[in-house]
Amino acid sequence: MNALRPLFRTTPRVWALALTAGAGLALGGCIGNPFVDAKVDPSSPIAPDVARVTRQDGKFPTFASIPKKPTDLRPVVQYGQSARQVLAAGTALVAATEPSTWTLQGTDAFAEKSRRDAGPQLEPPKPGDAEAFARELRERATPPPPR
Repeated sequence: MNALRPLFRTTPRVWALALTAGAGLALGGCIGNPFVDAKVDPSSPIAPDVARVTRQDGKFPTFASIPKKPTDLRPVVQYGQSARQVLAAGTALVAATEPSTWTLQGTDAFAEKSRRDAGPQLEPPKPGDAEAFARELRERATPPPPR
């Protein structure tokens, strides 16, 4: 059997090339500051807003501005208890509705009541009724008047 040859051979020359490329990419990201070097076109409709926003000193939050821990929350243990109750209810629902747990009973009475509620039963169509109906419609149809 022929063994698969590796796609890349790890020789010192390959490692040197990879390290040089990695260092070049890493240092390439350090060249210049895009936030300082970026220029906005003066004819742009947002130029005044950009100039105003970049020069404006903003308020930065402090650790003192972090709100206190709320006191009206339920204890952590109750979250787990509620989750267990939901899982138990789900398991009970699956057990109650499995295919082998129920059967249809009394379907004849249900079907008869539905037929009565639907009204009188129409007589079944006779063969050829559809063709006669279509022929009658064609005879009654009048073409639209010419322009």
